[in-house]
Amino acid sequence: MTNDANSSKPIASAETIRTFRVMALTGYIGLLLFMVLWQLFYTQTSELSLTFRLLFWVLPLLFAAPGIIRGKPYTHAWANFILMWYFLHSLTLLWVATEAKYLAVAELVLTCIAFVGCTGYARTQGRAQGLGLKKLKDQT
Repeated sequence: MTNDANSSKPIASAETIRTFRVMALTGYIGLLLFMVLWQLFYTQTSELSLTFRLLFWVLPLLFAAPGIIRGKPYTHAWANFILMWYFLHSLTLLWVATEAKYLAVAELVLTCIAFVGCTGYARTQGRAQGLGLKKLKDQT
């Protein structure tokens, strides 16, 4: 089964789309909750205020949360730019802060699950809905 007569790309099964959606929701919402808990309970010795830390680490995740929850493919795609902040943060902590390695590993795992889920969902659901970017050669 294909999108249309001119396309040779098969539409993903509903099960594949649902799997990516569950991964995206689990990873993204999990990362959001994890960052709230991390800032509330595990960063007690920081010289930065709790309000600043919550704004810095939680607010970026809140920008895409409504679209992720509603299942919008476009939001899933651009949410990956936000996720890269947490990916880089976790890798940096693994390298420089051995006392926080378990927190960094948890952040890295949740970020990777969210990234794969968001990417897969945006691609498969976008194709199923006929969304996508036109190639330059097709625009003329």
